This record gives sequence, structure tokens and C-alpha cells, in this order.
Amino acid sequence: MGAPRWVLHVDLDGFIAAVERLRRPELVGKPVVVGGTGDPTQRGVVATASYEARAFGVRSGMPLRTAARRCPHAVFLPTDPPAYEAVSVQVMETLRTFPAVVEVVGWDEAFLDVAVADPEDLAQRIQHAVLARTALTCSVGIGDNKLRAKLATGFAKPGGVFRLTEATWWPVMGRRPTHALWGVGDKTARKLAALGIRTVADLAASDVGELARRFGPTMGPWLRRLARGEDRTPVAAGPYVAKSRSRETTFQRNLTDWDAVRAEVAALARRVAQDVVVEGRPAVRVGVKVRWAPFETRTRSVGLPTPSSEAAVIEAAALTALEGFEPGREVRLVGVRAELDRAGP
Repeated sequence: MGAPRWVLHVDLDGFIAAVERLRRPELVGKPVVVGGTGDPTQRGVVATASYEARAFGVRSGMPLRTAARRCPHAVFLPTDPPAYEAVSVQVMETLRTFPAVVEVVGWDEAFLDVAVADPEDLAQRIQHAVLARTALTCSVGIGDNKLRAKLATGFAKPGGVFRLTEATWWPVMGRRPTHALWGVGDKTARKLAALGIRTVADLAASDVGELARRFGPTMGPWLRRLARGEDRTPVAAGPYVAKSRSRETTFQRNLTDWDAVRAEVAALARRVAQDVVVEGRPAVRVGVKVRWAPFETRTRSVGLPTPSSEAAVIEAAALTALEGFEPGREVRLVGVRAELDRAGP
């Protein structure tokens, strides 16, 4: 009888901040915030924060100015995607030296499908190998499927190993709030709470028909499966493939002229179209994000009749999506996103 199969989820600890510290060792132990141009007096959002900064309440997606108020002594740095990509490549190359199917899901995380008797031992060997190659630490979640492995990583952080399986699911997850589940955001959690569903156990025991009526025939049953830890998604080998390309602009002064907003969206759409061409896969859907002052964000999107990489098509779709917004409010940020055809040209 062969060794049992496990899914490991490897997640680099504070990846972007950690890469910056490799380049600036004097930042070790200090609160570091990376985002925008690195100037907290200017508008922008936090891309990542070191654990020292998180202790002061700094979180990803937070305005840089808010981060500066919460942690005024933090070191603020601009984002440098090429540097993060280069280190990520080294990490993923290291993971592929192990006898595993490796699915890369971002710069800083990957799933591994392995057959071993002692997954904790393998997890520790992976941690040592990544540390030796890149000087970065990682956390490893072990599960009997991808969902449980992903959630296990949260208990492992930072720098640890944690196992979550069907046998331990209820003791570990049952009493936790629904937003502790991978894929359940605050908005969905609030809707569930309005139905009296507040914990993972509540959701697992809920009526699937009622969930389908409230959340739709696909999402409703999926939510209950999620609460039961059920996931049959395989670990798929191959390089990481971007699902979309996007660009956005934060205005240092709010825009009130809707024609100016349209012009910004059109310009961003043309830049996104260039990225789509470089990616080599056409867009199938185009979305627009608008952030009103002070910090309310809404999105709208439209599908393309046929996949396209043409700038004029993507620009026209972005402007059509923009028509779904009511003008008249102050605009803080706009963004354009193109979802890419998975099949390619």
C-alpha cells in the first residue's frame, strides 16, 4: 500500500516586506509598509505590511495615510513588482525540486500534491530549502484537500506548520465565524448573519434549499460544502497563469468632472490593452472600479461578444461599464480590469 496523499499549501511570510528587507537589512525588526509610491502623504493603498506594522492595525488595502496615522514610525516603501517576481521564481524553482505536483497560485503561494507518510517532515524540509535558497521564511498548511490546506496555513503563520483534516475540522473550525472560511468575505458573512448563520457549524447545518434561494443555485450549495470542508479541486501542475490584467489611478485631488473621469478610464483601458497584448491572451470581460470619496468602492463589468486584444474594443467596453455608475460624487480612484481568456488565442 502506497503512502497517503496530502495537499501542502506553502505561503511566504510577509512576502513583499520580506523581499524589501533582503535589500535593506537595516529594516529587520522595524515596521515596514509597502504601497503606492511609498509616500504616505500621497494617496495610495497598502500592498503589504510587516508583522511589526500589523501589530498597530495596518492592513493590506488600507489607505497609506491611515497606515501612517496608526503607525507613524513605520518605514514606507514603494512597490517594486519586478523584484518580487524575481524572488518568487526562485521560490517556485525550489518547490519543484521536491517529489510533488506544484500549482503556483501567486507570487507568494503554491499548492503541492504529495504522497508521503510524514507530511510534517516534508513541510519542514521545504521550509529549510526555501530559507537556504532565498533567506525567506514560509508557513505550510497540510490538508487532505486544497481548502483545508489553505486554511491550515493561517494557523501556521508565521513560519510554522499546521495540519487540518476531516478528523480535526469541527474542533478547529466549527465555532469560528463564517468569514474564517476561504472565500467568504465580510459582505457574505453579514448576509449569512442576517439569516442567523454566524458560525461555520451553523452554515454546515443550514438548509441547502434556503441557501440556494438566498445566494443562488450555485453559490448557496457551495457555501454549505465550504463550511463542511469539502473540496475536490485537484492540484494542477504548470506555471502560474494570470487571470486578469488591471491598471488603476488614485487621484491626489478628487475628480468631480465626469468627463475627466471618462478620460481617465479610457486612458487606463488603453494601457490595459497593451498589457493584454503582452500577455498573449485576449480579454473576455472588462470591468471598471470606482472609489468614491472618502473610501466607498464599487465595480461594474461587461462581457465582450468575442475575445479581443484590440485597444478600441477594450476601451469601448470600459466606457460602457462606466455608464453603470451615477455621476455627481467625488471620485478618489478609478481602475480598469480585463479578464483573460484561459484558452488563449
